[in-house]
Amino acid sequence: MSAELVIRGGTVATAADTFAADIAISDGRIVALGKDLKGAREIDARGLLVLPGGIDSHVHIEQRSSSGVMTADDFYTGTRSAAAGGTTTVIPFAAQQRGMSVREVVEDYHKAATPKAVVDYAFHMIVSDPTSQVMGQELPALIERGYTSFKVYMTYDALKLDDRQMLDVLALARAHGAMTMVHAENHDVISWLSDRLLAGGHTAPKFHAVAHASIAEREATHRVITLAEIVDVPMLLVHVSAREAIEQIRWAQGRGLKIYAETCPQYLFLSAEDLDRPGFEGAKCMCSPPPRDRDNQRYVWEGLKSGVFQVVSSDHAPYRFDGPDGKKKHGPNPPFKMVANGVPGVGARLPLLFSAGVGEGRLSLNQFVALASTNHAKLYGLYPKKGTIAVGSDADLALWDPKKEVTITVDLLHDAMDYTPYEGRAVKGWPVLVLSRGEIVAEDGKVSEKAGRGRFLPCEKPSAAVPLGRRVHGFEPSSGKFQAERLS
Repeated sequence: MSAELVIRGGTVATAADTFAADIAISDGRIVALGKDLKGAREIDARGLLVLPGGIDSHVHIEQRSSSGVMTADDFYTGTRSAAAGGTTTVIPFAAQQRGMSVREVVEDYHKAATPKAVVDYAFHMIVSDPTSQVMGQELPALIERGYTSFKVYMTYDALKLDDRQMLDVLALARAHGAMTMVHAENHDVISWLSDRLLAGGHTAPKFHAVAHASIAEREATHRVITLAEIVDVPMLLVHVSAREAIEQIRWAQGRGLKIYAETCPQYLFLSAEDLDRPGFEGAKCMCSPPPRDRDNQRYVWEGLKSGVFQVVSSDHAPYRFDGPDGKKKHGPNPPFKMVANGVPGVGARLPLLFSAGVGEGRLSLNQFVALASTNHAKLYGLYPKKGTIAVGSDADLALWDPKKEVTITVDLLHDAMDYTPYEGRAVKGWPVLVLSRGEIVAEDGKVSEKAGRGRFLPCEKPSAAVPLGRRVHGFEPSSGKFQAERLS
């Protein structure tokens, strides 16, 4: 049998193994792995690494923030940038604002994505208004239709849930087999610190990091872990930045709780010093939680190496620096509380992680694949369709030249931004050819212009796709009692 396409002579790496093999592809899927395979077309991968296409499970695309600022990237430019950086699947958020129907929000995001997406995509939901209609009807129905994860916030006036609402959401996730993602920062601590800083005239971007103190992240992390323990439900903490929060997560995982964690490039490569750049330049690095001090980066890397973190996502939140709808929406030098929170990163995520992780010996190649792709697919119900190289899996592949040296610039990333916080950073290792379902979507710096070729991916319930942790104790709704269970 001759396949439509064979990738020949590369070194294949998954989250578990590294081996030499040809890859045969037909109808957008991998049909064989072996030696001397035959294909109507061939790609010479000698000297290259052949890795699963990246999955970025935390991106904000064509989304209006709770403060009314629209992201610069729509589904075309956002997914085009993803492809350029070796990512072949993205999971953005269908973001409910208060008063909205979640079902209608999901429909609106489909209308935005369907004609524009270059690579495949799923949707998380953001739940900010857990009304009886949303909780009793909309969320259960959407989970059954393949929207099996949702994000909730412990901060931001327009988004935050109180502890009782959080318990209700976690209980719903347990009852219906969904994954809850949590932005964990103590809102009152941040508001109290912000008010006092601003009253004292401390308005510069660097004070954003002071207001979003690591203790606020630590407290909220501990609190939501406790809530998840009460309900006995898996939970993922997003964009974890601080050593203190990492310690809370490690403690919970050590007790057998089902707590998963994500971090992002901004906590590996940016620091609080970057928020103190001259003038208003520090706003280019403002996100929540903020980058911490340089010593903190070491703890984030250690968390990646030791398994505290399961995924590295970009938290791509592309607000332009200049222009009427971005960082300067409220003036040329607004106080930090009036600056759109978020940094771009969907195109830079994997080259940064590969260069500093694999290239500098912090991570094995297989750990890189797990953190960049495989674990995302497992956590969010896309595995093994996505996230691995196996017969039957989609032919989402990135061919990496591990020796290629590149200096990151905004023009190289193919997004709609006017800056990257990683401008001028040199990396070694780059995806020189990227395939989505067997079709080339990026090659040698050129990116596919086939808007609308990306497909929506209904997700399985993640409990069926990822091995969960061991329960110590939890509340059993059917009996109304706390149940104990020995650790296995």
